[in-house]
Order: sequence, then C-alpha cells, then structure tokens
Amino acid sequence: MADTRTVLVIGGGASGNAVTILLRRAGIAVDLVEAKDDWNATAGSGITLQGNALRVLRELGVWDRVRESGFGFGSVGITAPDGTVLHVAEDIRADGDGLPATVGMQRPRLQQILIDAVRASGASIRLGVRPESLRQDGEGVTVRFSDGTESRYDLVIGADGLGSATRAAIGIEDRPEPTGMAIWRVAAPRPEGVVRTDLAYGGPAYIAGYCPTGESTLYAYVVKARRDRAAVPPASYADEMRRLARHYGGFWPEISAHITDPARVNYTWFDRLLVEGSWHRGRVVLVGDAAHCCPPTLAQGAALSLEDALVLAELLTGAGTWGEDLFRAYYERRITRVRPVVEASVRLGQWQLDGVRDADVPGLMGRTMTMLRELP
Repeated sequence: MADTRTVLVIGGGASGNAVTILLRRAGIAVDLVEAKDDWNATAGSGITLQGNALRVLRELGVWDRVRESGFGFGSVGITAPDGTVLHVAEDIRADGDGLPATVGMQRPRLQQILIDAVRASGASIRLGVRPESLRQDGEGVTVRFSDGTESRYDLVIGADGLGSATRAAIGIEDRPEPTGMAIWRVAAPRPEGVVRTDLAYGGPAYIAGYCPTGESTLYAYVVKARRDRAAVPPASYADEMRRLARHYGGFWPEISAHITDPARVNYTWFDRLLVEGSWHRGRVVLVGDAAHCCPPTLAQGAALSLEDALVLAELLTGAGTWGEDLFRAYYERRITRVRPVVEASVRLGQWQLDGVRDADVPGLMGRTMTMLRELP
C-alpha cells in the first residue's frame, strides 16, 4: 500500500462526517461525496444525544460547540396522557461527571457543526455527486462518479444511509423493513417548564413526547400506526399532528399552538435494519444507517452511527495493513453492541403495537443504557 492512503467516504451524514474528521486527523487523504447539494444542512427538527454520542462528539473536537448549541439534562419522565408524571428515571451518565447524561439540540445545528469540522479537516468535498460504479481488485477500488470523473482509492466507506446504494452495489441484499409505526416531528418554542424529555404512552398515539433543544426551542413528536404515505398528504401534516396532540395535557396545549405549518412537520416511518455476517465486501465497508437502523424509541440511531465511525477510524489508523482481518474485527466489535440496541428499540415499539400493559419500559431502557456506558 502507498504511504499516503486514500479513502472515499460516500455520504455526509453523522457517520460519514465523523469518520472523515478522524481519518484526516491521522493524515489519511479523504474524499467525501454527498448526493445532496445542500449537504443536508437544513434537514430534520431535533435530535437527542445521549452519553455515548457525546463521547464521540468530544473526540471529534466539537463538544464545546455542541454544549453551547444544545440543552443538557439528566432525566426522562414517563407521563399519563393528561400530563400526570408517573415515573422519572435518572439518565445514565456514560462519562461520570465529565459530560451531561443527555443533550437535546436542533438537528440542523448539529449537522452544521460537523460540516464545519469536515471543512476544517482539509478533506476534499464534492456535493451533488454520487458514485455510479465501484470496481474492486485486491489492492483497492476504482470509482466512477456521476460527474463523469473517475478515481482510485485504497478504501471506500459507505455512509449513505438507510437506502444505501453502496450496500446494494456490493451485493448485500438486506433492506430496511417497516416496524408498523410512523412518527410526526416538529420544532417549536420551548415552554419554560420543559427541562427534560417526557414521554406519554397511551391516548390516541402510541407515544407523545418532546425534548428541549435549546434555551428557547424543543422538538415534539407523536407516534402512531404506520399508514400508506399516499394517504397522508404533506399539506395535512400539521393538521394530523395537531389532531393527535390535542388529546395530551401538561405542556402539550402550549406546544400544539405552534403546530400550524405543514412544511415544518416531518412524517416518516419507523424502520429496522441489521446487516448480519459482515459489513464489508473487499475494500468497501459500511457504517451507520447503511449497516443498521432502529426506531428512535431509545434515541440511539445517531449515537450508534457515530460509534461506528470512531471504531472503524481507530482500527484503520492503528493498522499497518487494511485487510480482511481488520474489517472482520470491526464487524465483530460493533455487532455485539448494535444488535441489542436494535432489538430493544424494536421491542419497545412492538409492546405498544401489541397493547402490552405491563411492559417494563423503564427497565428495558435502563438495562440497554447501562450496557452503552461501556466504551464501544
């Protein structure tokens, strides 16, 4: 292998941005291509970042900006639909007193922080470009791009999300599957008394919750049974979400008053995916949602993706040779951690779908988060 190693990262979401920053820090030449011209800079409403995600963000060197931009808190409340608090669980700190247990923040703000760090890393960035073909041999990968150019790399990292074209291109046939639930999300002003995540189970929605994302903002969400997307036209998103939210008490009436613009409401399905066996073929390896995804019932999607980037970068920068043993070690180290989170996230939703009234929701959350205290 040449002294200057070259890597192509496909996709500029959390995992793609993170692995780019870490590899550039080690002096590896990285090209990042992102299919969207805007680099997803305005996508999404809010995100919940728990301790294992915050550890990676600190390692990336962006923790100070995350702390300044988000809202830190240390507990989650379980409420009745009328707003009565039934149970408050202290969130498990992944880093003792060094980091908050949880930070909520606006998702576009997190993306911009990561974008700025990628740009500062010196990576080569091309937006509005996607690979059209990957041709492998024993030494590397030749990639043909949609802009007509062609380049050669020692390694290709597929960080192109749930519908990953990279995953399909290397012959991995796993595809995301709907879990039976869908979610409406919206960013809104934060009532002064909202200082943690609260989750209401029951009522017309399976779950109704909110998370503070800053001094004056939060994001709120309601979860219902999945419907055909054609039966939920975008123009109705605000009306649909407000119709569900009006049955909830506590802070919900104040939040609901701001659910007026359908363009600000996002409606998506819950999916699950776990690629088994390996996350690579030859010199192409998957990270993040391209390899696994789970419903946001544990708020671990971005955290697991960031962990993938950290572990893969650690292995790549610490190895003299990039080969089968390294990629196998990456998979084995990640699958034992990712699988129980995917399974627990799906189980939490299935309990709601099945109407299980004695489900130990706090217990399952606590056991899973205790496991995630350990380093990845």
